[in-house]
Amino acid sequence: QVQLVESGGGLVQAGGSLRLSCAASGRTFSTYTMGWFRQAPGKEREFVAAISWGGTSTDYAESVKGRFTISRDNAKNMVYLQMSSLKPEDTAVYYCAGRVRGTTRNPTLYNYWGQGTQVTVSS
Repeated sequence: QVQLVESGGGLVQAGGSLRLSCAASGRTFSTYTMGWFRQAPGKEREFVAAISWGGTSTDYAESVKGRFTISRDNAKNMVYLQMSSLKPEDTAVYYCAGRVRGTTRNPTLYNYWGQGTQVTVSS
């Protein structure tokens, strides 16, 4: 069982940066694939980025590639999403998620979810 708590969201101007953090509980965190998803009002939850259990494999949505970086520190049970060159269309609630198997963009295949953190990008 893994519990996830996101932090680091807030209000930022377009072009700015934010770093989201996800703190995980549980001794098996280092064996989990971790992902970040986001959901804007009136829209479905969408994939943002994922990282393999060892951190050697990452995947990004085309819309964030080159601007966002996912990373993890298994010693600290933490996952991060560094967001740069933010755009108003990045405004959403961002969720951290975990699963036992390999990376995937499908949110229905993630077993554990945090409560989300709001990111608002003003123009």
